[in-house]
Amino acid sequence: MRIRNSGRLPVQAEEGGRELAALLDAAARIVVFTGAGASTDCGIPDFRSPTGIWKTNMPIPYQDFVADPQARKEAWRRKFAIQPSFETAEKSGVLESRSHRAIHALHKTGRVSAVITQNIDNLHQASGIPPEKIIELHGNGSYAVCLSCDRRHELEFIREAFESNGAPPDCLACGGILKTATISFGQAMPQEEMLRARAETLSCDLFLVLGSSLVVHPAATLPVIAAQNGAGLVIVNNEETPLDPMASLVVRADIGDAFSQWMRARGAMTQ
Repeated sequence: MRIRNSGRLPVQAEEGGRELAALLDAAARIVVFTGAGASTDCGIPDFRSPTGIWKTNMPIPYQDFVADPQARKEAWRRKFAIQPSFETAEKSGVLESRSHRAIHALHKTGRVSAVITQNIDNLHQASGIPPEKIIELHGNGSYAVCLSCDRRHELEFIREAFESNGAPPDCLACGGILKTATISFGQAMPQEEMLRARAETLSCDLFLVLGSSLVVHPAATLPVIAAQNGAGLVIVNNEETPLDPMASLVVRADIGDAFSQWMRARGAMTQ
């Protein structure tokens, strides 16, 4: 893939915030694309930073999860060890999150056609974004599904069985393997969501990347598709991404800081 260089250098929050506000106000159809950086201010760790989840726990591939009961036990042990931070974020952290408040305020303008997310934390729903507007490329970690019959199971049921027996239960309907409704390494991407995401990407005039490193494919191809289709591409992230040279604007800042001027102009609190 050849990346077209826009010639723009990354800017910090103050200058970038002014340009971002102008682009947001000029856009008619916006797609918001979020990564882990959109939820770190809710208390949820990211994956790839020096303090991220994968620095202490390497991911368990899908094939290992399916084939090895011990791998399944370890996956569920990790899930329940970190689950309290997700539950706290969903109940209260998202209400204080500058990132999610900014996304919700943008949605309320009526010009956000979709929120495409790599996150599995259910926080866009908790912040008030309608579920039908959310496209979850990597699934949702707030519940589990059977890998055989797709029946949904709530985490509390699995947690109680895991704590009692030291192993996750089987599907109540067919006895199949239960897994969080997320996409693991080696697991097929959800085709319906990918098709929806591509369609929304092709129909937007502004593609707004918030808090994503843009290194996970095929999700990271969506900003490229948007830019090649003529949409403005804005990347707001604390770290450099491989697609920065393609962007119309790169703001090297926290999401809340980048949005602060746009939020203040609308009387929305950011602190």
